[in-house]
Amino acid sequence: MPDMVGNYDIIVVGGGHAGCEAAAAAARLGSKTLLVTSDMTKFANMSCNPAVGGVAKGQIVREIDALGGWMGIITDRSTIQFRMLNRSKGPAMWSPRAQCDKAMFSALWRRTLENTPNLYHWQDTVNQLLVSGNSVTGIRTVMGAEFTARAVILTNGTFLNGLMHVGKSSAPGGRAGDGAVAGLTAQLVSLGFEAGRMKTGTPARLDGRTIDFSLLEPQPGDNHPAKFSFSAATHPVDNQLPCYLVYTDAGIHDILRTGFGDSPLFDGTIKGVGPRYCPSIEDKLRTFADKESHQLFLEPEGRDTNEYYLNGFSSSLPLDVQLKALRKIKGFANLHIYRPGYAIEYDYFPPIQLRHTLETKLIENLYFAGQINGTTGYEEADAQGLMAGINAHLKISEKDGFILRRDEAYIGVLIDDLVTKGVDEPYRMFTSRAEYRILLRQDNADLRLTPYGIEFGLIDEKRAEKFNEKKSSSESLIKFLRKESITPEEINGYLFSVESTPLPQKRKLYDLLLRNEITIDILRKYSEVLRNYISDYKIGDEAAEEAEIQIKYKGYIEREKHVAEKLRRLENIRLNPDFNYKSLSSLTIEARQKLSNIRPTTIGQASRIPGVSPADINVLLIFFGR
Repeated sequence: MPDMVGNYDIIVVGGGHAGCEAAAAAARLGSKTLLVTSDMTKFANMSCNPAVGGVAKGQIVREIDALGGWMGIITDRSTIQFRMLNRSKGPAMWSPRAQCDKAMFSALWRRTLENTPNLYHWQDTVNQLLVSGNSVTGIRTVMGAEFTARAVILTNGTFLNGLMHVGKSSAPGGRAGDGAVAGLTAQLVSLGFEAGRMKTGTPARLDGRTIDFSLLEPQPGDNHPAKFSFSAATHPVDNQLPCYLVYTDAGIHDILRTGFGDSPLFDGTIKGVGPRYCPSIEDKLRTFADKESHQLFLEPEGRDTNEYYLNGFSSSLPLDVQLKALRKIKGFANLHIYRPGYAIEYDYFPPIQLRHTLETKLIENLYFAGQINGTTGYEEADAQGLMAGINAHLKISEKDGFILRRDEAYIGVLIDDLVTKGVDEPYRMFTSRAEYRILLRQDNADLRLTPYGIEFGLIDEKRAEKFNEKKSSSESLIKFLRKESITPEEINGYLFSVESTPLPQKRKLYDLLLRNEITIDILRKYSEVLRNYISDYKIGDEAAEEAEIQIKYKGYIEREKHVAEKLRRLENIRLNPDFNYKSLSSLTIEARQKLSNIRPTTIGQASRIPGVSPADINVLLIFFGR
């Protein structure tokens, strides 16, 4: 008989990015939580590139931090290079990205988790859920241990029946050096869940001692780096390490093509669907056959290691082909690699089987988060973990679920896309997926979401005080700029120098800030009264930047808010999840099928289901008396 080891409020299965954030959140909210992982030395392991953030992903990390999650803080403390992407574009597109020390990132997560009250750990592999009726009651491990719980969160990453491929060789595994998980998929399918197969990949890891960096093009970090966390507990990185740009050429492509005959990607061995926006190098050569060169990014994996990651060169080609092609890259003639690139296939569960809280529709108190839902990326996984951890705690506390709207957060867009539209390839967040980008900027994530973090207790009193100070400072600065003026004598010299229309008379600082060539920093330089106000009232850089963005983009912000408020009315029209859509003959057949399958909770959600037309929505509105 299995050994009954303990009883918990919440069990989190898997110690990746989703699992770590879920377990930390649930425990901090007050639930007695158990985190089960097969290797406690690899918490939140960066299995692929050693970086956090990027386009839209950076916004998600700032949202995680604003809610009280740990990812932003741990990223800041392990950053070795920071860049704010898209600075040349509007602030809706600004996206923070950090290269991290891979080993330090994982070690910091372990230190954080081991010092979280209410959080316990068990190193083992879960291969079975304990289910009673239509509710989950616990887990069983391969070591024969049983644990009971009121809720279970599965965050299995790429481990469910994971299979790794290099050329004609393949081996079971969740990632290099780690075994696969068998049994869970079969059990979930037997319970009525639909499962699918996806694929991802990673490049070879390179020995920096065998690279001639003098031949490479350095890519430095920002001169004045920012950071992810809104907390005062972290600081921008010092002593940044460079990344490097390298390029393939036609000769390298010819070498890579010699391995296509043995490629598991092309010979039918790999059945899973891979990520469209992060393709392998062989996929790039097939899709962009006319391109003679591809840009790659050489990224350090840490301060105290010689290991480098070649971003853009993921591959499952035979080892000899990978190595031969790599040594033709400029600066890589004498290259030694630590391990080859490989592809990995794994099971996932189409996320239309979930509620917006990430609880499964079939089994009560069972939650899925991360790549098990068909997503790709540390940031998307971490956000789901945080939301699952919060919602599992709220559910067992008999409280309403926490659901973010699409106009509130990229996290809201992410989860709504997953449960409403489903996935047919690994889901990656982009700014283009959000209808309200100007509202969902990285700079205002705290203004949007920190009140929730304070309400739940994930933001402590000291940080809440700092948040309120920033909010107050930004609002007071806007009022000051509306009230105070600047004279032609103070500013015209600068305006002439940038070929901007000079002032004929005094103008309000607010009005001048509306000009493209004027920033808060420039106004501060030429206006003594503004300098004194910022100094006397200790207006921080973040508060000043927030005020500037709100002023410059006020019209766009108000317009998006108006559109969001109009569409929000549809979110307030609730639908009965048990309604028989097949009885509404005025709906199209496709709409009846999709609505019956997904079971939307609001008219708004129904309107976003692919295959449900505006005419179908009108039918629902009329039927439900609207």
